[in-house]
Amino acid sequence: MFFFRSKTTDLKNKIGPDWPAIMKKYNKRTKVPLLKNFYGSWGIDGNTAIENVEFVALDLETTGLDPTKCDIISIGLVPFNLSRIYCNQAKHWIVKPRKPLEDDSIVIHGITHSDISGAPDFRKILDELLLTLKGKVVVVHYRRIEREFIDLAIKSRLGEGVIFPIIDTLEIESWFYRKKRHKMWSKFSGHPLTSIRLADSRRRYNLPFYHGHNALIDAIATAELLQAQIACRFNLRCPINVFWR
Repeated sequence: MFFFRSKTTDLKNKIGPDWPAIMKKYNKRTKVPLLKNFYGSWGIDGNTAIENVEFVALDLETTGLDPTKCDIISIGLVPFNLSRIYCNQAKHWIVKPRKPLEDDSIVIHGITHSDISGAPDFRKILDELLLTLKGKVVVVHYRRIEREFIDLAIKSRLGEGVIFPIIDTLEIESWFYRKKRHKMWSKFSGHPLTSIRLADSRRRYNLPFYHGHNALIDAIATAELLQAQIACRFNLRCPINVFWR
């Protein structure tokens, strides 16, 4: 079973978790009505062709990189599929963190103390956030940030965290640029590995340059990157369970 456009790469060992079963299990387990509604809306079978899936690209800006010590300060998301990005449905929130806003993070994302002084708590936008994510496959660039920060932010407010399938565009790039032979060549040649950061990955597909570290702009950039990755490297009939994690 080959889904890459390349003749040499086999995806049969990349099948992800059985997310329909996982969502069903969590729907039965949760005691929080908001989360029960979220899990109960799931209807995407793992064998669904990726061309028929609805996605939502998600990006966060945070006070730091450790979700146990830092907090979310900005959320950007945009629904899309492989042929269209729905910018008219995009959402962007600034929220007040419960953890201190560090000067180092301000330099990166440009969100200041005055920006968050009148911002709502994450709980105020949680219903709308989950409504937008509901029933769609979430797409991010480096899933540990979005998945872990959102899980802990929800857990601290509802008493339960959340879990959902994610496609990671950084991981997809790693399939091509983090193979064993690439690592060995880098080690022995002294040359750095090919960058799989968002901006550098986009450049390989001739996508336009965007200034990063704005949650909404990075969400749109991630949506465009997945569209390009699938168009250039994969068969549109490839099942979604090859990509989700």
